[in-house]
Order: sequence, then structure tokens, then C-alpha cells
Amino acid sequence: MPTIPILMPQLGESIAEATLVRILVEPGTQLEAGADLFEVETNKATMTVSSPCSGRVVQVVGKVQTSYAVGSNLASFEITDEDALQLGYSAPVSVAEASEKKSNADSLHFQFSEEDHISSYQPKVEPVVGGLPVPAGATGASYISPRMRARMTELGLNASDLAGIAGTGAGGRVTVEDFENFLRSLEQHRMTPASPMRIAVADSMRRSWSRPLATVGSPVMLDALLAHRRRTDPKPGPALYIIRALALALAENTAVAGRLIGNRIVHPLAIDIGFAVEVDDGVIVPVLREVDKTPLLKMVPMYNKLVEQARTRRLPHDSKRPGIATVTNFGTFGIVWATPIPLPEQNLVLGLGAGSKVPHWSDEVNQFIPVTEAELTLSFDHRILDGGGAGRLLARVAKLLQEPEKL
Repeated sequence: MPTIPILMPQLGESIAEATLVRILVEPGTQLEAGADLFEVETNKATMTVSSPCSGRVVQVVGKVQTSYAVGSNLASFEITDEDALQLGYSAPVSVAEASEKKSNADSLHFQFSEEDHISSYQPKVEPVVGGLPVPAGATGASYISPRMRARMTELGLNASDLAGIAGTGAGGRVTVEDFENFLRSLEQHRMTPASPMRIAVADSMRRSWSRPLATVGSPVMLDALLAHRRRTDPKPGPALYIIRALALALAENTAVAGRLIGNRIVHPLAIDIGFAVEVDDGVIVPVLREVDKTPLLKMVPMYNKLVEQARTRRLPHDSKRPGIATVTNFGTFGIVWATPIPLPEQNLVLGLGAGSKVPHWSDEVNQFIPVTEAELTLSFDHRILDGGGAGRLLARVAKLLQEPEKL
């Protein structure tokens, strides 16, 4: 019976590798078509590799907690001649037999031979971001020599990885000797491998910080929102109110969520808003589509389902496509004020702080009354938006939140 390789599949358009996190079968196991063989993890999701047809596991090559490039061999799988033909293979044949059956072989799209079996070759992916930890608070180098860049490229590092090195060269330049001494000093510290998610978040934030970013904040009263939530079933989360209010505000002026390309502002085609969900060792941002056209209560089950899928890292592909802005509810951690950083492909991130009771002057009763208040913060690309425009956007969101029944 022919034996075929089980390869690391292409798990997404821009995904070049994945980490094998669980082996679900053992050699000798007989399986049906579609049975799960491995569980693998990419930067943002956990998925399974399934058997292409029924057959028997001959050998497991992949190792747990090892990253494999797309096309890497993970196992060998013994199948029937009929299934091999359906998959585009034919049974192995000798040179003499191949010559005798040339007319039949000409009609096949692929010829299965011993070379199609599992081999020791594994594709490789060059690292995009290094995982070396560096001390915080140092100014780092302002100039990197060609020799230094070549050494950094060799190790898969970027300029931000030099931030903790005090240079001894002219003008504080970090020399290759400084760099090598720094690498040797790291061997004295305890080091653990960074997860794929942590490396992805680090790379995303590094790219985000290449722009001029600013943050403004303003208090917002939450009493109307909380009262509406108490009498509503199903109950929207506070972040969902913010998402809907932000979408309506952006729909009124899409330029503030646009992208500056050359001398033009490219407006978004749809008001798709992401929201931050904390997971192990990182953050995932699922996206709700066309939020300006979807009433608040209709989004509740969609929002809850995406939160659950994000926490298990099983988001559908459509919800992982980037939106035009993100909402983060850092108030759930007791944080009052923060300066979140927009994703590289976005200009805006709106944050909600922790709510608390504060005195508020009421002209109606001519005295202070207790209200629940929280801070809204808006971080933005200063090339697209100025402080005045950011303040008006925050004020519009706060006003919409005072009439939650219209959301």
C-alpha cells in the first residue's frame, strides 16, 4: 500500500509557519477521512491538521513545541491505491514497469514514486523578529553601521533590540564589540522562549510606533448606559456600547478613520470595528463588520460568540481581517487612564477606563449629585487627526452614549 506524507498545510494567506502544540495520534492508528492528526498554533489561532482520507499512521515525524514551515513533513500515512489515485498519486513502480506502462502513466497528472515518501528535508522560515530581551529605560543607539546591520540581520534582530545597549563608540554609537558583549551577558540570565503570539504582538507594536501617535482623554457619564443595560436582555457588555457609538461617530466623518497615502486620505469602505480580547500571553482583536448598520442588540450574540472564539483561538477567517479602529476596555483591570497604541493598519484605538462614583453638578436640582463616570481615551495617528478633531470625536461618542436606546 502506498505511503504519503502529511504536510503542514497553508493555514492562511500570510502564514508561513505554525507551531505543533499537540499530537493527537500514535503510529499504527487506523483513521477515517477528516480525523484530526495534529493541533497547530499560528500567531493568532489554534487549528487542526486532518487526514486527507482513511488510512493508517505509519510514522510521526513532527515534535511538540516545534515550529514548522508550510510544506514541512509531519507524518507518514499509509493509504489504499484507490485513495492515492484520488489524491493525484499512483502506486510506486520500477523503471522497467514504468517503461512498459508509459501509455497509462501519460494519462496521470502526478506519478507517485519512492521520492514522494517522507524525507529528512524540512522547509525553513527566516525569523522576522528576534526574541532577545533587553533592559528597559536605556536610550539606545542613534546610528547603526553597515557591519552592525549585517550582524543583526544574521540574527534576525531589528533596531529596537539595541535599545538596552550603551554604546562605547564615537557619539555613543553601539559597536559590534558592544553588541557581542551584550549577547554574552545574556547567557548569565534566565531566558525562556517567547511564544508566537508574544513575538507577533511585539512586531505589531514596533511597526505601530513608527508613526507620530498622540492620546487625548475625556470623562463620560455611564449612568444612562448602565440603566439601559439593566433593563435589556440579552445584556450588551460596556465595550459593545462603545463600539456602536464609535461606529456611528465615524460614519458621520469617515476621514478621521482614513489612511494618509502620499497626498491623499483614503476613506474606509466599511465601518468595521475591532475589540481587544486578552488571551494567554497576548491580545487578539476580533472584528465586527459594518457596525454602523447593525443595531446594538443584534450585535450582542455576535460579540459574545467572537469573545469565546478569540479566547480559544478559533476565530473564523472573516473576523480576523483588520477593521478601521479598535476598542479596548482596560477598565476591567481597574485601570483608570491609559494610552493604548493603534494597530499598524489602523489610525484609532478608543479605550474605556474603570468607572467610579463622583460628584457632578446638576443645574436641574442646583446641587452636586453622584454619578458613575469613566475616562474615554483616544489614541490616534497625528498625521490624520489633530487634538481638536480628536476631542470632537470623543465628545460625539460621549453624547451618543447618553442615549443608549438609540444605539
